[in-house]
Amino acid sequence: MGIIKKPLSVKPFCAVLFRKEENLNLSLSFLIDIFGSIDIKSEIFPFDFTDYYSKEMGENLKRIFVSFENLLLPDDCAQWKIHTNDIEKKLSLRNNSSRTVNIDPGYVELSKVVLLTTKNFSHRIYLDKGIYAEVTLIWSSGRFNSLAWTYPDYKTEPALNFFSRIREKLKTGSTLDS
Repeated sequence: MGIIKKPLSVKPFCAVLFRKEENLNLSLSFLIDIFGSIDIKSEIFPFDFTDYYSKEMGENLKRIFVSFENLLLPDDCAQWKIHTNDIEKKLSLRNNSSRTVNIDPGYVELSKVVLLTTKNFSHRIYLDKGIYAEVTLIWSSGRFNSLAWTYPDYKTEPALNFFSRIREKLKTGSTLDS
């Protein structure tokens, strides 16, 4: 029989898709209120992998990944996605119901990157409150590697560098939880 253990704390992150810097800045301030201070940011890069969001958000979209100083237990990670959906709604209302940002939370462990979503699919596991999780990158052979379902923007050098920096910070223990 396996022994039930408390999980290790994880490093939360958010992927923010936006068009205007002011909407990015507003979303980051809301995220800081929820998760605490930002410690690592990726470079901002063009989101030109799909036109899925263009009708709703416009053209020339950009992506940034941010992580937060505080480590958290993954127990309540479904609530993170609910919080980010609430932020999206708040910012939409400020813009006459037009969506201005897309925020996808997740977390990093030493062995994987987990993405949280409202969309079910064959490779996703239900968590709670309508939220699902997927392992989107795995650590193998000294680097993060994509899987068949990994979104293209998570396979980019800015993304892989970002997640590797987070992993290194976790590994060296330079971010400790209480």
